[in-house]
Amino acid sequence: MSTLPKILVTSAVGKTGQHVTKQLLEKGFPVRAFVRRRDARSDVLARAGAEVFEGDQYSLTDMRRAVTGIQRAYQCAPTAPNGLHFNAVFTAAAHEAAVEHVVTLGQWLSTADHPSLFTREVYLSDLLARMSPKFTVTSVDPGWFADNYLMVLDMAAHLGLFTMPLGPGHEKRNAPPSNRDIASVVVAALSDPDIHAGKHYRPTGPELMSPDDIAAAMGRALGRRVRYINIPEKMMTKALRALPPANYSEAMVSQLAIYADEYRRGTFAVNAPTEDVEKVGGRVPESFETVVQQAVAGRSDLRSTWLRSMGAALNFAKILLTPALNVNKVQLDRDFVQIARPKFSQDAADWRESHLPGHIVEIRENAA
Repeated sequence: MSTLPKILVTSAVGKTGQHVTKQLLEKGFPVRAFVRRRDARSDVLARAGAEVFEGDQYSLTDMRRAVTGIQRAYQCAPTAPNGLHFNAVFTAAAHEAAVEHVVTLGQWLSTADHPSLFTREVYLSDLLARMSPKFTVTSVDPGWFADNYLMVLDMAAHLGLFTMPLGPGHEKRNAPPSNRDIASVVVAALSDPDIHAGKHYRPTGPELMSPDDIAAAMGRALGRRVRYINIPEKMMTKALRALPPANYSEAMVSQLAIYADEYRRGTFAVNAPTEDVEKVGGRVPESFETVVQQAVAGRSDLRSTWLRSMGAALNFAKILLTPALNVNKVQLDRDFVQIARPKFSQDAADWRESHLPGHIVEIRENAA
């Protein structure tokens, strides 16, 4: 039996949670993997040696059971408008159970008055976690994930197009981190709280990339030419409404539109790339091309055929015919909390001061 502390991983089959679980198990830590339901993904974790805990992460009763006997935990809130509720439930249960150390998944954008409700909730959640005297906290704050670009991988594979509202194709505005690399920083902080308690880390990929660079990397991985098209933000909402990925609700799309605005403003380029993956996570950060190669290797449906190309063309026509999402209406209809004077990250003085003064990129007046 392991003498290492037992670690709870919430959202254990999510983008980072599954990698955190596997990497902890590889290091010999006993892991309790919190999942919503048993399925093929949780079975993979069980076979790897995790104790799979099935429950409702928004239920304080279930979370109390989940943290019983736990010494450390990874707090990874689902991407949803009720993320603050999840984090309050988690923090209350962890406080009661006297968990010794917590690693939270935050955001590079995190500010008190951000236009995004999701981002404001992340900011509040981090403050809430750090208020408990019972446990120490490490925050891992990535920006725009490499995984986000894969939303349009099918179109790139079958039509040779990479379409997103990211601004001019030549401007290098992101150093996209892989899910594995983000997980490696989380695992390091969970493994050695004495070193990492109280710290904020920002994992990135190895280099700043432009949308044209992203398209070229996709093309190399797919074995075909891929061209970037800077589409209007409304077109992105049309695409996500017409062909919604399983994990993206209209509420999430409304926030992605705000994050795309931050992308065009250059916020993800501030102080990027960092050395956190290498110095904290202990690994050379994966290139974006490697991330795409891994995605392509697991999907035989991305191989180009005449029939698949026709299907992609029909899907593109469907996107054009789909009404755009009214982002403001979505937030009003869902009664999202609104604040009187929201500020994008680089417009907030405390954000600029805490994200390395002197390395802040110029704010574009017409970014949107």
